[in-house]
Amino acid sequence: MTAVPVAQRMTADEFLALPEPHDGRRHELVEGELVVTFPGFLHGAVQAHLVFTLGKWARAQSGRGIVTLTHGISLDDRNLFGPDILWYREGRAPGRHDPPPYSMPDLAVEVRSASTWRYDIGAKKAAYERHGLPELWLVDTAAAEVLVFRRSAPQGHTFDVALELGRGDTLASPLLPGFALAIGELYPAE
Repeated sequence: MTAVPVAQRMTADEFLALPEPHDGRRHELVEGELVVTFPGFLHGAVQAHLVFTLGKWARAQSGRGIVTLTHGISLDDRNLFGPDILWYREGRAPGRHDPPPYSMPDLAVEVRSASTWRYDIGAKKAAYERHGLPELWLVDTAAAEVLVFRRSAPQGHTFDVALELGRGDTLASPLLPGFALAIGELYPAE
């Protein structure tokens, strides 16, 4: 299924007033455009493996923050994203009963969907960078790679570190001490 941008731009308030989709589709607001997608099987398998691995790492020791699945995060009045996985460091996660949209996480993970990859690698990456996201993982299921973008200093203005990790590489992060995942493990055997 392809992404469906609306012909007319909308604001975050207009987006939040839309009814919740109940058919498995996901909605995001990217630079004022409504983007609708229906993630496929590989997307779900990779997302599940990553959330399980990150969650296991977070629960193995206190103080490692919280990993969660897609939740709406608000960047500005034209951008409300639903990353596939979010990680908040200890003490930064939204409250248990706080309504969405939520604040920027410390790590956002976007898993490639054929219909939304151009947004992930383009407008969404730029907006994440502009609004101070410390680290972004773009999981490219078509190439069996993970693209990592991070700031080398917490107050850095741009993603000044960019890594392209393939099947033989290990995914790790200075934000996640002790976390390591072989990229090849992300992709189910064909």
